[in-house]
Amino acid sequence: MKVNIQSTAEKAGKLAGSEAANQIRDAIANKGEANIILATGKSQFETLNQLLKEKGIDWSKVNMFHLDEYIGIAASHPASFRRYLKERFLDKVPPLKSVCLINGENDPVKECRRIGELIKKYPVDVALTGIGENAHLAFNDPPADFDTKEPYIVAALDHECRQQQVNEGWFAEIKDVPKGAISMSVSQIMLSKCIICSVPEKRKAVAVRDSLENEVSNMFPASILQKHPNCYLFLEEASASLLKHREPYS
Repeated sequence: MKVNIQSTAEKAGKLAGSEAANQIRDAIANKGEANIILATGKSQFETLNQLLKEKGIDWSKVNMFHLDEYIGIAASHPASFRRYLKERFLDKVPPLKSVCLINGENDPVKECRRIGELIKKYPVDVALTGIGENAHLAFNDPPADFDTKEPYIVAALDHECRQQQVNEGWFAEIKDVPKGAISMSVSQIMLSKCIICSVPEKRKAVAVRDSLENEVSNMFPASILQKHPNCYLFLEEASASLLKHREPYS
């Protein structure tokens, strides 16, 4: 894991977006297309903003998947991750080669099977992720299932995870947050050739510390990233503030 600490979220996101662009361009140059996973949420704002600014990406050669979606949420809902990606990314780039969005309104088990079969055909070159306040990775809350080989799973969302969605402003009250989601599994995320993880904000500091300074454990799902051979973790001063061993920041 390569840890990069910057003084602000904007600087960290800029570097994360630039690295993502480099990985996408390299994949296209090497094999004629790039398969990517995009994450959502506040942690991705600056990263996606920078990725949109990058030059020299032939988006017609990019296949896109995303990490997760709430069960029972319509694409028009303000908290829908399909809506997030459409408004913040897909509407701002030329048409991609293909886009596979999770439909949380479908039968969850059948939807997991549908997108799971699709992603097996597109080995992932670069995955953008974040880390949740409870150290979740995608919607794999603790204790996460590190063993399943299914690409997508039906995930139960714990209280801390659901409260985070309220705190970020996606829902008015915790009772409004769905209790379940379709999520990419930990094992599928780890199959990505490159993982770029963006984690800004002070509220993530405990999760960052637990994920980096503890042994790998499903009680800290994002700690599994320690084992990935090509993972970039971009932090800002606030989110890195509890780390014992830190690199200088700029």
